[in-house]
Amino acid sequence: MDENKVLAEKFGLKTVDEIGSFPFVRDQISIVSYAFAKQKKILPVDQDEQMVTVAVADPLDIDALEELRLLLKKQINPIYCPHPIIESAIERCYHQKEGETKQLFSDLETGEKTEERETAEGYDLLERADQNPVIRMVNAILLEAIQQGASDVHFEPTEEGLSIRYRIDGCLQKRHTPPREYQIQILTRIKVMAKMDIAEHRLPQDGRIKLRHGGREIDFRVSTLPIVHGERIVLRILDKGNVLLGLDRIGMGSKILKAFRKLIQMPEGIVLVTGPTGSGKTTTLYSAIGEINDSQTNIITVEDPVEYKLAGISQMNVNPKIELDFAKGLRHILRQDPDVIMIGEIRDRETAEIAIQASLTGHLVLSTLHTNDAPSALTRLADMGIEPYLLASSILGVIAQRLVRQICPHCKKEYTPSEKELQELGLQPNGPFYKGEGCPSCFQTGYKGRHAIYELMPIGGKIKSQVLKSQDAQELRKVALAEGMKTLFEQGVELVTQGITTSAELLRVTKIDQGDL
Repeated sequence: MDENKVLAEKFGLKTVDEIGSFPFVRDQISIVSYAFAKQKKILPVDQDEQMVTVAVADPLDIDALEELRLLLKKQINPIYCPHPIIESAIERCYHQKEGETKQLFSDLETGEKTEERETAEGYDLLERADQNPVIRMVNAILLEAIQQGASDVHFEPTEEGLSIRYRIDGCLQKRHTPPREYQIQILTRIKVMAKMDIAEHRLPQDGRIKLRHGGREIDFRVSTLPIVHGERIVLRILDKGNVLLGLDRIGMGSKILKAFRKLIQMPEGIVLVTGPTGSGKTTTLYSAIGEINDSQTNIITVEDPVEYKLAGISQMNVNPKIELDFAKGLRHILRQDPDVIMIGEIRDRETAEIAIQASLTGHLVLSTLHTNDAPSALTRLADMGIEPYLLASSILGVIAQRLVRQICPHCKKEYTPSEKELQELGLQPNGPFYKGEGCPSCFQTGYKGRHAIYELMPIGGKIKSQVLKSQDAQELRKVALAEGMKTLFEQGVELVTQGITTSAELLRVTKIDQGDL
């Protein structure tokens, strides 16, 4: 039982478990500073002419209520609500509103200035203190990117000025062009936050930023690249709160899910996840090791870098500066008595050979490769110089994946597909298709969110025989299809007929794969 709730009931306070329906929270109204609400763990949620209703997490904090009464010059009606609920409501109330970043740029262009004040690193992005215009601008950009669900933020100097784009649902969307005089200051500010050398403009640099957004911490992986018009900076947003981990939550069909679970329960062998950058491979690997993680299993990972920290799992970063690469890290992991090893990516022959030796000596190895489809993974390893008999005896299965954008539910509408569209999908006329018309919720794109599609190729007897004869991807694909493998394109077609995505999006994502059918 919650002790604070017991105290609240003892004092006669009304207790609630949810405050999202109260007017101030619903309409994002804030009548006290963010710092005050955050520090005191209280939030005004409603008011009339004489009284303000306030959600409190600590019913014994009389001083905070008295301070609020003097501040607002009204009577206070406290109600009890658990602290996590209040913290979430605070984040919602002080959420950056639509168009606020554009308004900030507009104000700066008209010459509006604010008093300069240096801010410590690691501050909360929701803090609304007066700041240097450049600090405010960078904060607003990062906050807007987080709120819009961006995975990356691109700062690209061009001949005309600085272009700022967000990658949302896998596609870049241009957002802002700050005043030209702020270009160098914005890029320098980001380098300072990432603890980079601000005097170095000729060499690429990597860094990391850790910030808070309300109640959660968010990491940004930062990369700079010298180009003709200045330094290009890309921030990868690593927001654990936005990541769905769990094999039953990442969109696998029931048949593939059952087969994949069988593979990762094997005591030894290699399971590979393939796909281009940004296709969700790391999420699939994390979900897989989360499924098999228990107190009796020693799981160790070597990653570049560790994107999300997982409880109960030993995770190691590669570090090229001290010559700690995947191969060297993998050798040392094998001395740590592991049961399961996750390798962020097999990039070279040395890493592949160690991974195969680990699998042949009683370890389950999970890793990724950059290939277009599942059969090509074996061809890629053969190209690295791995002997066919080692591939046949060590690889348990390969799963390829892509992410397709989902139709926005707010502007979704029916339409009748053309004959050409049906031919491209290999379908007969059978009911309407769906698409998004574009609305403010999806930033006029017609898409909101993404759905994964998978192609699983277990390495059975016939595929092993083919590997020993030839590692050609086309031949392997023919055998796999004969064995019942469903391709990425085929699973995508199912999503189109179910109204989850569009044929245009499917063809965009799987244009290489569907040409092989």
